[in-house]
Amino acid sequence: MSEDIRQYLQECAASYGIAVSSGQAEQFQWYMELLIEWNEKMNLTAITEPKAVVVKHFLDSILLLPELEQGDTLIDVGTGAGFPGVPLKILRPGLHLTLLDSLNKRLIFLREVLDRLGLDAQIVHARAEEGGRQAGLRTKFAFATARAVAPLNLLCEYCLPFLQMGGVFLAMKGPEPDEEVEAAKRAVSLLGCRLDGVKRFTLPGGDARSVVCIRREKPLAAAYPRHGAKISKSPYLQRRVFGRNFS
Repeated sequence: MSEDIRQYLQECAASYGIAVSSGQAEQFQWYMELLIEWNEKMNLTAITEPKAVVVKHFLDSILLLPELEQGDTLIDVGTGAGFPGVPLKILRPGLHLTLLDSLNKRLIFLREVLDRLGLDAQIVHARAEEGGRQAGLRTKFAFATARAVAPLNLLCEYCLPFLQMGGVFLAMKGPEPDEEVEAAKRAVSLLGCRLDGVKRFTLPGGDARSVVCIRREKPLAAAYPRHGAKISKSPYLQRRVFGRNFS
């Protein structure tokens, strides 16, 4: 058994006003054990030191919790090892969670996590732009999340098609998202949405994080999302960024 992180997790979460029960702390302990075990067989994370897992994966994920209510629908796009979706599901068991990823072996890991933790979630094996065109997923969610390192203007076309009217995309970013936000304004508008603010926080140890909130206010045009190659080769950018012109 790896280091016991239950008390440390509870103390960290409490410092942000988030209560974690003993049972939930036990679920996080199992999650960490499985993450470290499976990481020896596949590349799930570069972060394996137990307290670093607590701060940089678990706490980083659950700081989205105040945005969510029991019964909300959430799709975690490019979920990878399950962040932020699974930690949010642990603390909001009534959340209707969908985990989407293009790599099946990650989804096999997530099925094991869900089974071991006694959680239910829909698992979808698809690329984001494929999922955004599926009738059962397109414009069906109150919330979408992504922790991907892709630029925000790309993430918008991958993630905004999942939002229902009034739904919110919570894009998890680093300490300085302002340039990305500026570059993404055209994509946000074309996809029928508007910027709803940027929230900033600091993790224990000093790492700064931000969450860019983007809300759907108009119907999604049938043309979106485009095929993946076209999104990456011809991303929608604000016409003037960093003194350069973009089409």
